Amino acid sequence: MTITERGLHTTQLTTPRYHTVGIGAGPSNLSLAALYKNVTSERLALFDSRPGTGWHTPLLYPGVRMQTGWMKDLVSLVDPRHELTFLNYLVTSGRLYALINSQFDSLPRIEYERYLTWATERLGVVNFGSQVDSISITDDGFEISVDGMPVALSEHLVLGLGTRAVRPAYLSGLPAERAFIADELGQRLATLDRTAPTAVVGGGQTGLESVLRLLGSGFTDVKWIGRNQWFRSIDDSPMANELYRPSHIEYLQGLNRDTRRQMIDDSRYSGDAITPGGLRALYQSNYDGFLSLGQFPVTLLPGRDVRTTDLLSDGNIRLCCSTSTLPEEHVVRQIVVAAGREHVKAPLDDELRERIETDDDGHAIVESDYSVRWKGMNGHKIFTFNASRYSHGLTNAGLTQLPVRAAIVLNSMFEREIYPISDDVCAVHW
Repeated sequence: MTITERGLHTTQLTTPRYHTVGIGAGPSNLSLAALYKNVTSERLALFDSRPGTGWHTPLLYPGVRMQTGWMKDLVSLVDPRHELTFLNYLVTSGRLYALINSQFDSLPRIEYERYLTWATERLGVVNFGSQVDSISITDDGFEISVDGMPVALSEHLVLGLGTRAVRPAYLSGLPAERAFIADELGQRLATLDRTAPTAVVGGGQTGLESVLRLLGSGFTDVKWIGRNQWFRSIDDSPMANELYRPSHIEYLQGLNRDTRRQMIDDSRYSGDAITPGGLRALYQSNYDGFLSLGQFPVTLLPGRDVRTTDLLSDGNIRLCCSTSTLPEEHVVRQIVVAAGREHVKAPLDDELRERIETDDDGHAIVESDYSVRWKGMNGHKIFTFNASRYSHGLTNAGLTQLPVRAAIVLNSMFEREIYPISDDVCAVHW
C-alpha cells in the first residue's frame, strides 16, 4: 500500500515487505527511487516525516537561486533518457520556453522544488506523514516502525535524512519574535521593524539570502556578520569543478585518511560558499540604497564570531563578538541566525546502532559504494547519503552527483553493473 498523505498507515495484518526502504524523501532518495523504478520490479518505499512534498520550503522565496546547473537533476548524469529529467519536467509542464527566455544565470530554487514535487508524484512511493521512530534488525531484514508500530520490512535500508538548522545557545532568553533562525524569517518578516538595526549572523548562502530578503523588503540598517575573514564566493572555475567528478571521488578513495581529510578541507569553498551572482546582487542593491538613502543599508562585518548575547533594559540586543584583534559589541533590535546545520540522526535501535563500525572520530565507516560497515550484515545492506564527507569528498551532501551516487548504490545493492559510471575523458590526472 502506498501512503501519500499524513495519517494513512496500512491496516494489513502482516507488515508489508519491500526490497528497499529509504528513510527520507529528499533529492538523494528521490534520485535513487527514480533510477530504481526503471531497472527492477522489486518493491521500494520511502518514509518521510513531512506532511507533504517540499525542499527547505521556509527558505524559498522569489529571487533565491540554485548553486548547481539544471542538468544536475535526479537522473540525467547516468540516464539522460529517463522520464524524470528536469528537461522533461519543463516540456510536460509547458514552461520550457518561458524559462529559457528568462535567461536566468542560475535556476530559481522554487522551480527546483516544483520539479521535485513533480517527480515525487510520478514515483508514487513516498509515505508522507510517517515519522520513523525505530529501525531494528530481524532475521528477515530491517523492521521500520512509525509511532511504535511496524510499517515495513526490508532487505536493504537507505538513509537520506539530510540536515536541520541548529538554534545556537545564545538565542536562549531572547524574545523569539525578534531573535530567530533563518527558517522563521518568512513568517516573522511582517512583524519586524524595517528601520531598526537588524543583524544577520552567518556568512554562507543562507545568510546572504536572508540579507537580500531584508534589503528587498525595505530594511535600512542591516548588519551582516560572518565568522570568516571575508564573505567567500564559490569557486566555479573549470579546475574547481573537476573536484565533483566521479574520477576525483575514486581518487580520494585511494588516499590515506589524514591526507584525504586535508584535501577535502582545503577545497571546501568550491562548494561551501555563496554564489557570485548573489553577492553581486547584494552589492548592486546596497549601492542603489546608498544612492537613495545617502548611506549603505547593509554593513558587512566579516571576521566576527558571535559568542554571547544580552537583552538590554531598552529591549535591544547586544551581540558580543570575538575578532582577530579586540572583542566587539554590536547593538541591534532584531537578529536572524543563518549559521549552523547538523545531520539528522537515523533512528536505529540500540542493538543495530552498536553493530555499526565507526572510525576514530566516532563516525560510521562508509565504504566506496556508500554502504555502512556493520557487524552481522547477512546480505542486508545499509546505505547512507550525506554522511560521508571525509570519505567521499564534497559531493557527499551536494546535488551535483545525485544520480551518480544513486547508481553506485544500485550497482552494489544488486551486485552487478546496472548503471555504468564512466568518467574516462579527463585531462586531469590526480
